[in-house]
Amino acid sequence: MTKKISKLQAYDKPIYVSLAVLITIGLLLGYIPVLQPYVSWISPGVALFIGLAYALIFGQPYPKFNHIMSKKLLQYSVVGLGFGMNLHASLASGKDGMAFTVVSVIGTMLLGWVIGRKVCKVDKETSYLVSSGTAICGGSAIAAVGPVINAKESSMSVALGTIFILNAIALFIFPPIGHLLDLTQHEFGLWAAIAIHDTSSVVGAGAAYGPEALEVATTVKLTRALWIIPLALVTAFIFRSNDKSINIPWFIFFFILAMVVNTYVLSNIPYGEEIGTAINSLAKKSLTVTLFFIGASLSRNVLKQVGVRPLIQGVLLWILISVSTLLYIRWDAIVG
Repeated sequence: MTKKISKLQAYDKPIYVSLAVLITIGLLLGYIPVLQPYVSWISPGVALFIGLAYALIFGQPYPKFNHIMSKKLLQYSVVGLGFGMNLHASLASGKDGMAFTVVSVIGTMLLGWVIGRKVCKVDKETSYLVSSGTAICGGSAIAAVGPVINAKESSMSVALGTIFILNAIALFIFPPIGHLLDLTQHEFGLWAAIAIHDTSSVVGAGAAYGPEALEVATTVKLTRALWIIPLALVTAFIFRSNDKSINIPWFIFFFILAMVVNTYVLSNIPYGEEIGTAINSLAKKSLTVTLFFIGASLSRNVLKQVGVRPLIQGVLLWILISVSTLLYIRWDAIVG
């Protein structure tokens, strides 16, 4: 078996490139009506699974390229999604999650400290990074907070690996759980935005559940992501860091700008709605390609680096947040 894998690894780079190209071409062929039925199977979940399977078999042939593509394409895709959203409708959809967002961010950080430091005995840096990633927006929060606390590269890798593993799991299990519990699209979008870590998996899960779920999930998640700024400031105070730099996620503001343009400009000009729809459709397809790159980042080396204790902290914290969020969303139905 090992010899077979070794022989396969000689073709790792051509296979990687071929898969990325085939997924991209397949998605573009979906614009041709007669070919649409043949490429409809290329969904966000399938793309993630293909990337994941590749990484576990071959590893990462182009880790730097893979990281850049997964980061940049995600940002461009999120901005493009804004062209398919109405600002007023999105604000109405997102306001329900605002109060719980505030409570959950603070609560997650406190719970993360208790579980990580007291229960799992994880080191201070890694525990704080895992809590930050769970509380706000996964890898983006870790990337923003890491430099503020002067985190070691090993701590960053372990925290990112933990969050990434849970993201991959969430993308697969959240939609089926939502259908099993008969959640409405609005309820699922709110649940996914708060309970799933990374923006990519939130958007992917929302897209798999339905258009309204995608809109609610994206809006609430990006509103939640703005907490990176106050978190970084508080972190600098807690760790007494002299580094005043904060990695602000500027793509969030471009996402809001795209919604404003779609609401006030494209809706009032000839063919404006068609332009917005086209950009939004292309963004959804690029998101699917992004999930392939994200899946291809989860190699066996990443799994080894994660270890058991940070993963236990991440899982326990994730379960608590997921269950409490679900109870909050379905409280009326439970009481009634």
